[in-house]
Amino acid sequence: MNKFLVFLGICFCLLSANAQFTHADSLRGGYGFARKNWDALHYELEVTFDIGNKHIAGSNQITFRYDYTADEYGKDEMQIDLQTPMVLDSIIHEGKKMAIRKDGNAYFFEPKVSSGIQTATIYFHGSPHPAKLAPWDGGIVWAKDDNNKDWISIACQGIGASVWYPCKDSQVDEPDSARMHYTVPKELAAVGNGRFVSEKKVGDDQKTYTWEVSNPINSYNIIPYIGNYTLEQEFLEGELGFLDVEYWVLKQHVDIAKNHFTEIVPKTLNAFEYWFGPYPFYEDKYKLVEAPFLGMEHQSAIAYGNGFKNGYLGTDLSETGEGLKWDFIVVHESGHEWFGNSITSKDVADMWIHESFTNYSEVLFMEYNFSKEEADRYCIGLRNKIENDIPIIGAYGVQNEGSGDMYYKGSNMLHTIRTLLGNDSLFREMLREMNEEFYHKTVTTKEIENFMATALKMELSPIFDQYLRSKNPPTLQVKAKKGKLKFRWIKVNKNFAMPILFGKVQFACSQKWSKWVPEKSKKDLNPNLYYLVK
Repeated sequence: MNKFLVFLGICFCLLSANAQFTHADSLRGGYGFARKNWDALHYELEVTFDIGNKHIAGSNQITFRYDYTADEYGKDEMQIDLQTPMVLDSIIHEGKKMAIRKDGNAYFFEPKVSSGIQTATIYFHGSPHPAKLAPWDGGIVWAKDDNNKDWISIACQGIGASVWYPCKDSQVDEPDSARMHYTVPKELAAVGNGRFVSEKKVGDDQKTYTWEVSNPINSYNIIPYIGNYTLEQEFLEGELGFLDVEYWVLKQHVDIAKNHFTEIVPKTLNAFEYWFGPYPFYEDKYKLVEAPFLGMEHQSAIAYGNGFKNGYLGTDLSETGEGLKWDFIVVHESGHEWFGNSITSKDVADMWIHESFTNYSEVLFMEYNFSKEEADRYCIGLRNKIENDIPIIGAYGVQNEGSGDMYYKGSNMLHTIRTLLGNDSLFREMLREMNEEFYHKTVTTKEIENFMATALKMELSPIFDQYLRSKNPPTLQVKAKKGKLKFRWIKVNKNFAMPILFGKVQFACSQKWSKWVPEKSKKDLNPNLYYLVK
């Protein structure tokens, strides 16, 4: 009877855990038959912005490779995503208008050709969901600049690219290339990802700006910026030759932007090419675009809204003073070009791959441009932001991100691994090889874990399980007696074990009390390992 009650309790817990996710979550975050059976090759996106009415209309011609894979009901549908209140008008596939089945924010149609490279043009219109607090609570931003001119952009990571245009809204599959045509009032400019192609007059009062990306790109990274922009350029010599660098800023900010960007950007790109390898998108340029929100890592067109000053809106997230020595948005969002844009997690549950490595890129930037001591101090200071609320890895298949600790706790996990390794050259080699191995690819946590363990020749599973899949970091229990210490791990997973460091000297540590260690005190513990101490 007791076993039966325990079984019922387990079933209830499982049902309760699953109840928070819906069919809509599975459509949005899953990768079922209607997504698996086609591979996005190219997006040809055309959008006209009616700013006065806060309305957009256009089409996305998707070139794709289709391979018939029927589901359990014998259907061979393709899924296209577009969120209400946007309206999907029609789908034209190989010259024929398709019958459409709608299921929430997902639209399904059955291709008439069972395999091969094909095209489908999806026509749409509507007033996209407005951002309440971009970039965190995303959507379209209809703003005015400080000269009262229209200033429009979009931030849609999390909420998804389908908040404003029809696409395969999944990180698993990225279009291999994209071309964007943005039609806007003639007095404004439209900036997009990649390289500028053309500017064309449309009627008496509009212009169409065309931009092209020649590399794979996340759907949420395809973003327009519309405003009273002007362009500043420079060329930086990098590992693959000269890199085109562009700064698109509001005309009234040209002088301050030029002085600020030309000082911080070369330092940032030099540091990251040193640690991670070549900038991943030489063909598409590197751009900073002034945006009506704080920032986002839009590939080859980074959104910048930090006011041309150091820190994070003038503050230091680490509360050590180190974060006031450089512009947080330039450094952090540039780091995402390697982690997030080139290397992309297949599921948002694994977003730590984006944010932990990119948060740690701030530390590596400091080390390259300042000193190891200052970088360590910055990293340790970030621990004041760790909440230990829920695991960093979220639920798979339902568009569920884990804890925001993926930033500061995740980067301190990487700092802990690096400190235990004790070989900075090998750690740098691992980061560069990782960016070569997974260049322009979508990945899973397991792939990254296995790669790091092999490259560093370390047993990392217990560390990853504790820091990523459990709510709390390990706790080191310490006893002191007459100038001696002994210690053990508590409040940890069953399989957890990790050495500790007194200075640079390692001591094995398990969940059993160690032997007494003479002439040691808690102040001798190396602070670069992240754990709690009791």
